[in-house]
Amino acid sequence: MKSRIPLIAIIGRPNVGKSTLFNRIVEKRKAIVDDLAGVTRDRLCAEASFRGKVFQLMDTGGLEPTRDEGMLGLVKRQSELAIAEADVIIFLMDGRAGLTPTDREIMNIVRGNPKPVFVVVNKIDIPAKEELVADFCELGVDMLYPVSAEHGLGVDDLLEEVYPLIKNHDENFDGGHDGIPQIAIVGRPNVGKSTLINTIAREDRMVVSDLPGTTRDSIDTLVTYYKKSYRFIDTAGIRRRGSIDRGVERYSVLRALKSLGQADIAILVLDSMEGPTEQDTKIAGLALRMGRAMILMINKWDLQESGEELRVAYRQNLHRQMPFLYWAPFLFGAGMKPKTVPQVFKLIDQVMEKYSQRVSTGQLNRFFQDLIEKTPPPAKKGGSATASFMVQVSVKPPTFVLFTGNPKAFGATYIRFLENRIREEWGFDGTPVRIRIKSKGRKQGTI
Repeated sequence: MKSRIPLIAIIGRPNVGKSTLFNRIVEKRKAIVDDLAGVTRDRLCAEASFRGKVFQLMDTGGLEPTRDEGMLGLVKRQSELAIAEADVIIFLMDGRAGLTPTDREIMNIVRGNPKPVFVVVNKIDIPAKEELVADFCELGVDMLYPVSAEHGLGVDDLLEEVYPLIKNHDENFDGGHDGIPQIAIVGRPNVGKSTLINTIAREDRMVVSDLPGTTRDSIDTLVTYYKKSYRFIDTAGIRRRGSIDRGVERYSVLRALKSLGQADIAILVLDSMEGPTEQDTKIAGLALRMGRAMILMINKWDLQESGEELRVAYRQNLHRQMPFLYWAPFLFGAGMKPKTVPQVFKLIDQVMEKYSQRVSTGQLNRFFQDLIEKTPPPAKKGGSATASFMVQVSVKPPTFVLFTGNPKAFGATYIRFLENRIREEWGFDGTPVRIRIKSKGRKQGTI
């Protein structure tokens, strides 16, 4: 059963310590925020964990007010975003400043929503200040959580209360356990995600049924195409309401993140008229970091001049901007045209096969021993690389472990070379390939 990563949002008026609490949780929990070539990390979201449970943390303090909305409009937008996207909401207030009219306004916004809300009073850094919490009792909530985000006091207690909600979060998720491929349609707003999914859903040869999504704002579409089932997770199904329309470019990363948590394959829809953007790169980087297979759908290609030279130039330009996706196949098409549909399903089947492909240990080691004999890694101190072997330990994505008595012999450059040769030998088009180094009889190392 494939897990969906739960999302926790921190909301509150400016200067109550949202970013401090965000950093406290992320840093203390050793968030996975690896830098990838060509990928810019958006500080709005980060991955963290508590007691072994991974979750996404969203800092709405990263949002900026527009010219017209002012502070009250900003906090309303933060709250609406959290309600629309998050699974758990942390409403943070400032214990030193006391209860303010803006705090009351936020409480009114979140009070009626069905998602769990933890009302937290920050800047309670010594026991004597706990009496300040009493000022917030008029909000009428069952429990107030005093914390000091700056010093970490009370943060563990808060996360202990949140933990049961995210621990069992996957139990209500229906994806992946039935063997049906899960495909997330991701991309920036207005690039044609809705058009693509609607074209797929209208195709005469398909039987389409709507399934309740994992949030109230999304619909998963189960499609049967030539007697084979597929589940499409449509981020375009999330409706942007009211003030959430403002700054929606930034929210597209968040929506993609939720969908990628469920998916096997991500179809990244790009606008051929605009070319790849920084936002496209962020979404692609998220998919890679989460180990998802990838198809690059170059949409609105019918509006471009025809010719193979233009396709080649587009590929080259995209690979310059997203060099980490050199293995992802391209689909040039028009989401509104039915002739695109067979191409989509053909690529999905091909990529899913490679994403699930397993290489036998015998085949793998005959290949590996031949490779290091013909092209050995550069000489390093600590012995040769000959006493080494490889196994494939998992699929989705294909993951290999190289056992060796001399990990230093296998540097990052050689590992990239090894990955490329594995791809040449067995394909693996459309899927990331992971290679880990493990010492035989010594402490493990990874590359």
